[in-house]
Amino acid sequence: MRYKVDFLVIGSGIAGLSYALKVAEYGKVCVLTKADASESSTKYAQGGIAAVMYDPDSYEKHIRDTLVAGAGLCDEKAVRITITESTERIKELIEWGTNFDKKNSGLFDLAKEGGHSEFRILHHQDNTGFEIERALLERARNHPNIELKENQFTIDLLTQHHLGEKVTRHREDIKCFGAYVMNKTQGSIDTYLAKVTMICTGGLGNVYNTTTNPIIATGDGCAMVHRAKGMLKDMEFVQFHPTSLYNPTEHPSFLITEAMRGSGGILKNLNGEAFMGKYDRRQELAPRDIVARAIDTEMKLRGDDYVFLDCRNIDKNEIMHHFPNIYAKCLEIGINITKDMIPVVPAAHFSCGGIVVDENARTTIQNLYAAGECSRTGLHGANRLASNSLLESVVYSHRAFLDSTKKVRQTEDFCDAIPDWNDEGMVLNEEISLVTQTEKELQLIMSNYVGIIRSDLRLKRAFDRIGLIYKETEELYQRSVLTPKLCELRNLIANSYLIIKMAMQRKESVGLHYSIDYPPKS
Repeated sequence: MRYKVDFLVIGSGIAGLSYALKVAEYGKVCVLTKADASESSTKYAQGGIAAVMYDPDSYEKHIRDTLVAGAGLCDEKAVRITITESTERIKELIEWGTNFDKKNSGLFDLAKEGGHSEFRILHHQDNTGFEIERALLERARNHPNIELKENQFTIDLLTQHHLGEKVTRHREDIKCFGAYVMNKTQGSIDTYLAKVTMICTGGLGNVYNTTTNPIIATGDGCAMVHRAKGMLKDMEFVQFHPTSLYNPTEHPSFLITEAMRGSGGILKNLNGEAFMGKYDRRQELAPRDIVARAIDTEMKLRGDDYVFLDCRNIDKNEIMHHFPNIYAKCLEIGINITKDMIPVVPAAHFSCGGIVVDENARTTIQNLYAAGECSRTGLHGANRLASNSLLESVVYSHRAFLDSTKKVRQTEDFCDAIPDWNDEGMVLNEEISLVTQTEKELQLIMSNYVGIIRSDLRLKRAFDRIGLIYKETEELYQRSVLTPKLCELRNLIANSYLIIKMAMQRKESVGLHYSIDYPPKS
């Protein structure tokens, strides 16, 4: 099937839906999501969204906190854009039906997390992302100009390459004309032609074997832009959340929000000894990279599989009010967090790098925009400040809306010369079962060699092994009828390659990239 839309949006998280709701006033919008529309990284964001709301907080304080967390590698212009536009974007989310927790006084009940100097985190109990996703999705489903299509897997972006031209990374005139999309229900591969394409595909956490990301987070957007010869940057900066629930049989890992440490939770080893004071004067409220490395070091020094987060000193009423889902989840596996310590372990959580975009969310490919975790705005630098990610999504999707509506008016025609997908000669390969095993192998390589602590030797070993996996998978891809799992594996390999390559190029320890061969600057 061939479809034509003004705006093609790939992804249904906060970035994709907030963008779709705005551009829908200017043309026909199609939102594609590869699973259920509600299944996105947004849905799993517990802690909240950072924004300046009241005194004594200020934009300058939030900007300073973000720059400090980013370890000197933030784009200050991107930081100032995001922070100074935060308040207006929050007001928009509220107008669209998002409910943030309030005090009895009617003021927002703001939280404080690691790296923040003031209380500025808006939240809805401990499932803020779920509440935002609910409000946006409800509004999008009821909009007459938005068509929301579930179980649609985007395979590749359409560029001049599909017209028979040779596309290289040095060309500045690469254009996006839409995408090839697999209808998972019908098994067909359809052609979507669009005047503007917006990528909001989320993160890449499933590159690792332990992640808080949903199973759909396989770095599809980054991989597609890489294949289309677009620019990516800072992929080496993968943030590991310090505290996911240690429950080895569960995937993805259940997140124990940083807000629990902000409320008084203390990290302890299996002997019940607090240890963060050895690593940073801010202790539990140090930035995530420091806390994650401290936990990783403690585990390795002692040979333990996890550490404890002790929340027994937090008032029970506060736990039941602010963290009801965490309380219920832990109770499911026999842990009463008002009486028992929580076993926790670091897990891949957020990618600070990704598709390079400018201040209007434009990628290096014409007619292609990106927002959310798949993009690299420069806001996060070498390390994301807690709760800045949802904010970044709404700010840059808004800027993409302002810019892309002009683009639609200037673009008159669709590229009808793009051919439909050709699967002639492809067979349903009996060895497709190898995909699952290869994925596990890939995740182990990345976790063992390209995780929280790295070295030149580890990165070289990972690079060599990924090269073999890439060759084997490409041979399978070229001769097989496509399946979502095969396409996801291909994307995971591309993201792994980019993370390793950029990590090898960075000859220093900074932020989330920590190498034993390059001691941090004092």
